[in-house]
Amino acid sequence: MRRLPMLLIAACGHPATGPATPVAAPATATAPAAAHTIALPGASDGGVFLDYLAYDPAHQRVWVPAGGTGRVDVIDAKTGALTPIEGFATKEVERRGQKRTMGPSAATVGDGVVYIGNRADSSVCALDAVSLAKRGCVTLDSSPDGLQYVAATHEVWVTTPRDLSLRILDVTDPGAPAAKAVIKVDGEPEGFAIDNDRGVFFTNLEDKDRTLAIDVRTHAVTKTWQPSCGEDGPKGLAFDAPANHLIVVCPSSIETLDVARDGAVLSQLPVGDGLDAIALVATSHLVFAAAGRAEKMTVATLGSDGKLSPVATVATAKGARNAVAAEDGTAFVADGPAAAILVVPPVMR
Repeated sequence: MRRLPMLLIAACGHPATGPATPVAAPATATAPAAAHTIALPGASDGGVFLDYLAYDPAHQRVWVPAGGTGRVDVIDAKTGALTPIEGFATKEVERRGQKRTMGPSAATVGDGVVYIGNRADSSVCALDAVSLAKRGCVTLDSSPDGLQYVAATHEVWVTTPRDLSLRILDVTDPGAPAAKAVIKVDGEPEGFAIDNDRGVFFTNLEDKDRTLAIDVRTHAVTKTWQPSCGEDGPKGLAFDAPANHLIVVCPSSIETLDVARDGAVLSQLPVGDGLDAIALVATSHLVFAAAGRAEKMTVATLGSDGKLSPVATVATAKGARNAVAAEDGTAFVADGPAAAILVVPPVMR
């Protein structure tokens, strides 16, 4: 078990790691207990490609699609015990002159099952959320990126950026995903969030610096917003359903859009370079944004007015990103270069 550097917890205006951000922070924050890592089995010396994790609140488990290991690792959020699920396809590919072994890369929690997307064989498989047994799979004709379960329509929506589209899977039978529809979009979809009550799916067009709202029943793009993230485009998304506020992740900042007011920007918070996906805990309104290049995670609150206010900054590791979080505020951060999950205990406010 590798220990992390000392956690740095700072209220803005009294920074421990650099200049204060331009957004005011609460006056105090208490450091959590020391963070620790959970090593992922079967990784090479070069680490493992980790992308989208998922947290299952019903069973208090973190699902980790562990890329080229050919495994999905399931972590008990209370005890830290890890159960590997083996037998997933892997494939070596070359990207930007570098070879990488691909495999399971995305997860989303459904109705009694967890769906796993695999870039090696373009499959999406259902696994029993209790027994962890593999159930049915479907093979797509394009490589899956992110997955989002849509309870309102009993579907899984899959971002497939290589051919500028979304794939929709029918999961009326939760254990037997089946191809249902394709939605073409005018760019590379990146990130996802769902408003089940209003029937809206959100995604970004990373290469166009746009954020889309799509009706889950008609499949029509109903709104297009420009988050102004720059040429690297928007990344992840998180949705606050009661307030109808959407958090858009830019490469080094997060911002809140008011969905009811045509995407008006309510708040912006710089959090460091290297962002991708973030976590929002609905019950506490805490946001967890891990910046891989900046080697830190910002914990912030999301107010009912959409304002993002930093609570704490936690030192992580180079390349650590894509946090998920439990209801008690424990965060789990994907540290692919170290082939590990960083476990950060709750920050006391």
